[in-house]
Amino acid sequence: MCQYIKQTTHGLQIRAIKSAIKEYERMKIFLNAIYGQIFLNAYIIRRGYQALPPKNTIRAPFILFFIIELLLYFTGFLFYKDLPDSILHFIMLICNTWYVASFYIAFGLLLLDLIRLSNRIHRWYPTVITTNWSKIKLSLFLFFILTVTGLMILGYHHAVYPIVRHVHIHIPKEVEGRDSLTIVLMSDLHIGEFIGKKNVQRFVEMCNSQHPDLILIAGDIMDYESRKAEKQRIEEDFQQLNAPLGVYMVLGNHEYRANRLAKLSWLAKTGGVLLVDSVAMPDSTFYLIGRDDSKNRKRASLKTLIQGLDLTKPMIVLEHPPTAWETIYNKCDLGLFGHTHNGQYWPISYYINYTSKVSYGYSMKKKSHIYVSSGIGFAGPPYRIGTRSELVVLHVTFGSKGTQMTRI
Repeated sequence: MCQYIKQTTHGLQIRAIKSAIKEYERMKIFLNAIYGQIFLNAYIIRRGYQALPPKNTIRAPFILFFIIELLLYFTGFLFYKDLPDSILHFIMLICNTWYVASFYIAFGLLLLDLIRLSNRIHRWYPTVITTNWSKIKLSLFLFFILTVTGLMILGYHHAVYPIVRHVHIHIPKEVEGRDSLTIVLMSDLHIGEFIGKKNVQRFVEMCNSQHPDLILIAGDIMDYESRKAEKQRIEEDFQQLNAPLGVYMVLGNHEYRANRLAKLSWLAKTGGVLLVDSVAMPDSTFYLIGRDDSKNRKRASLKTLIQGLDLTKPMIVLEHPPTAWETIYNKCDLGLFGHTHNGQYWPISYYINYTSKVSYGYSMKKKSHIYVSSGIGFAGPPYRIGTRSELVVLHVTFGSKGTQMTRI
């Protein structure tokens, strides 16, 4: 009896610790977002108030919009456990959409302020501007609003409707009984509040229409919790994926968030094979090496995983983050990654391209091919600015004679 009480107490303590960690992560995300909201909103309010005509009938609704937006944001944060999913989803969509839009509006206003500063340093405005400054300020403010609105519409389309990217790769290894292999690569689905059953059904249809030999999923299948996928029975849609050599997947960093064990249990129902620091042979002609996510600091090294394998056979590495891409050079023939989203939003994409040696797309060094997908889904709100969601189709050929890589 005492032993049972000890085990129960220990279990309650573990659950309490996990709950506290989850709440801490949620609070950290909220605080980071609210700091950004307050700063951006304050800047836009100040400049908008100056640009709008001094009439309460115009300025009052302008200020009211920001009050309502912040009230919605706090309502969603404080009552997320109590609100129906449909209402919470609506609140998240409105607030996250504005958060992204406000960044680009503020960016445009900042450029305008820099131009104004240059004019203060050295007067260069023509008379037509100085004499009509009030009208020009209002026109520019409305121009920013309309431009960003169009940008968000385009960004929604780029996020929600992936394109199919074809990549042709040649591996100069003789493979008995096989001269080619068609692989469909999906990564970063982020099933959750904004990506649900209808999206996944479209992804599955896109995959199957390519008639692949093999389907690979490079992590971040879930966004945060598994509750959405379980409630909508999305595992049934994954079971419709069709490839003669099977469906294989690896974990991403988002699989390590929140209810990890529940996610693993759900993934087992999808019909795919989960590779966690393990090696598979979909058929006898090549190896598929699936690495655990780098969140697991004790994950096996690639050197350990390939030890004892037949090096004359093609080796394909499937991993979520491209952080360890250098380790595959001279060890494996093809490395497939996700995680980066190609930045998802401009100008973050430029920053990632600048700081990362391989952040998106195809590259080759020595005899190893690399492809980092921007992902078929998206993180956070359903927008991509300057990037595209994609499904990658790799047309791999084998043999001593081959052509250079091309991409469509």
